[in-house]
Amino acid sequence: MKRKTVLVTGSSRGIGRAVALKFAREGWNVVVNGVAREKQLEEVKREILACGVDCLAFLGDVSRYDVCQRLFQQAKQRFCHVDAVVNNAGISHIGLFQDMKPEEWERIIRVNLDSVFNCTRLAVPEMIANKMGSIVNISSVWGIAGASCEVAYSASKGAVNALTKALAKELGPSNVRVNAVACGAIDTEMNQFLDLSERKALEEEIPMNRFGKPEEVAELVYDLTCKETYLTGQVVVMDGGWI
Repeated sequence: MKRKTVLVTGSSRGIGRAVALKFAREGWNVVVNGVAREKQLEEVKREILACGVDCLAFLGDVSRYDVCQRLFQQAKQRFCHVDAVVNNAGISHIGLFQDMKPEEWERIIRVNLDSVFNCTRLAVPEMIANKMGSIVNISSVWGIAGASCEVAYSASKGAVNALTKALAKELGPSNVRVNAVACGAIDTEMNQFLDLSERKALEEEIPMNRFGKPEEVAELVYDLTCKETYLTGQVVVMDGGWI
């Protein structure tokens, strides 16, 4: 049997890195991607190769469609097919809405939403032709509940959730599943701006009394891709009971 191939965007660190390594340990070839952290991306590639599978590391901005076209061209040349896509690339912005510049808004939307469109749009035709495939979008609880001082981030993730539900209905007849994971407070670099007292206060708000681990998100993403074969159109909340 040919190995299956997964593309994980934003996989030089955090959740994306954990997801890429989980698939590698399960025997998948992996395409990893980052926009600037070339050294970290190469480190992830080495870890994946050590799992006995193949890996393509692609440095580029997936918020640009032309860059994504090159990414998929290289992936198909290397592996012939992309069986699953995990849209993880994302950035945050904290600040008052009235202080936000238009270019800051546009950047959040490009990275958090346009990247999902770009990679999904390029993956879907082959998946439809093969009558199989999985898309998993990494979202946020703020896309459901909204967060003060994170309006653009909340809006982008809310759009990802709506895209997930709508596209799942469109692709269901082709046996292509689309789901999202709405993450709560996950212990990644994105949350390192919190000082110790702020982190402790946040942990006390979470019924599980701790941040989630990237590896826990990775396990869920893998299950949504490989095990839950009747599950589609769902935004699965993973927040320790927080929201």
